[in-house]
Amino acid sequence: MQINREEVEEGIVLKLEGWLDTGASEELKSALEGITGDEKCLIMDMKDLEYISSSGLRLVVTAYKKMDGRLVLKNVPEDILTIMKTTGLDKKLNIEK
Repeated sequence: MQINREEVEEGIVLKLEGWLDTGASEELKSALEGITGDEKCLIMDMKDLEYISSSGLRLVVTAYKKMDGRLVLKNVPEDILTIMKTTGLDKKLNIEK
C-alpha cells in the first residue's frame, strides 16, 4: 500500500495505491492521524486502489466522521464501489466518479 498526500485548494488529497487490507490499514491510520478535522475537505483518490478489506472500510468511515462529512471519495474502482453499495456506504459517503 502506498499513500501520497497532496495539499490542494480544496483541502487534502490522499492518493491510495495497492491493497488496503488489514496489514496496510496501519499506513492509512497513520496518514489520518496527521489530519486534524479542521481542513476544508479530505479527498481520497482511489484510482489505483486494487482491494479494500473491512478494516480499510472502517478507516474510511472513521475519516468521514473525523471530517464531519467533508470526505470525498474519487475514482472508486467498480469492484470497490460494489462493496460499498453492498454495505450501504454509498448512501452515506460522498462518492464522485
